[in-house]
Amino acid sequence: MNPDGRFAFFVVRPLSDLFLWAWRIERRFEFLWRPRFDGWLRRPLFRLLQAVQNVFRRNEHLELAEEKPIPDEDRYLQDIIATLTRFTRENWTPGSVQRFGNTKTFGVLRGEFAVLSDLPENLARGVFAEPQTFPAWVRFSGPGPLSPPDLEDLGQCSVGIKLMGVPGSKLMDDERATQDLILVSPASFVTPNIRENAEMQRWILAKAPLGYFLQPNRHLLHALMQLLYSPMHTSPLEVQYFSNVPFLLGDGQAVEYSLKPCSPHRSKIPARPGENYLRDAMVRTLGEQEWTFDFMVQVQTDAHRMPIEDATVKWPERRSPYVPVARLTLPSQRFDSDAQLAFADVLRYNPWHSLAEHTPLGNSNRARRQMYWELAKLRQSMNAVRHVEPTGQETFEDAPGYEPRVAR
Repeated sequence: MNPDGRFAFFVVRPLSDLFLWAWRIERRFEFLWRPRFDGWLRRPLFRLLQAVQNVFRRNEHLELAEEKPIPDEDRYLQDIIATLTRFTRENWTPGSVQRFGNTKTFGVLRGEFAVLSDLPENLARGVFAEPQTFPAWVRFSGPGPLSPPDLEDLGQCSVGIKLMGVPGSKLMDDERATQDLILVSPASFVTPNIRENAEMQRWILAKAPLGYFLQPNRHLLHALMQLLYSPMHTSPLEVQYFSNVPFLLGDGQAVEYSLKPCSPHRSKIPARPGENYLRDAMVRTLGEQEWTFDFMVQVQTDAHRMPIEDATVKWPERRSPYVPVARLTLPSQRFDSDAQLAFADVLRYNPWHSLAEHTPLGNSNRARRQMYWELAKLRQSMNAVRHVEPTGQETFEDAPGYEPRVAR
């Protein structure tokens, strides 16, 4: 099927609309069954789907932390950038442009990222080399590519953690003292590599995303794994997040990240959720107390079962469990002023805002360097705002034409 063809326009696009309509109806009744389903069946079903996928994966016989670029990688990257640029210009007006992915800002929160003491030697690398605390701006967001009411989104959340005051040379030169960590709520990514991602973006541009998942090559399997991790969330603070893609941790050692709330508390979803009920839940929690997460790493121990280049494969925890290396604390705070929400627009989150010890690995990560930079430049240009490298000392006021300023 061709996303630009007549069949896609007259058949697949209406089917995609029908699927989203049915999804939104189901969300209104999800409270009747989803919590029990997730508690009892989500993990075993996800492990089953991962096992089926692994049956068909070929062993590349790579070394630990070894990368293997896919053919025509740069061409696929340029295709993605061109498609997302066109989507942005077609679906957003100047002054209101949002990110293509991780689109809806739930909040940009002040945080403290405290590296734990007495880490094993192999984990005490880069920002984790010694016990210290970094100030952080933590952005919680919805999936995109648009920004609907929370009840009608795709049931996924993301978090970007920007550490500040990080010394040392960085892999990108547009920020000098930051380290960015980006994670999402699904345990695996929706596409295995940028070749498939380029195809999926063409279907999204055609407003017929169902067409991508009806293609062969295990796309339906990937869709089922995404659906297992796309519930109606109670609060972005109460979600476990995963990096889905690997990073170096020192020389020759690859890891993936996860961020897990320390408290088991789960908020109640309102009987009639408002358009921003997820942000409202965060406001209630942080208006009363601080909130903490464990930031964890998972070391690659098997190059085939824990691949570098396939983002749809969840690294099995039985082969390598997550190890806490830092504690993220969000102090009690108010963060939903117009000015602080607008602060998200001047920020750029990019995993290549990084020390070399945390170099992003794999084709998806390699693509993010230029893709995130190009799309952030486009977004800020269309919104007529300038990129700001934050320091953690920013203060906010709600006033017309306000720009974030540094406290003196």
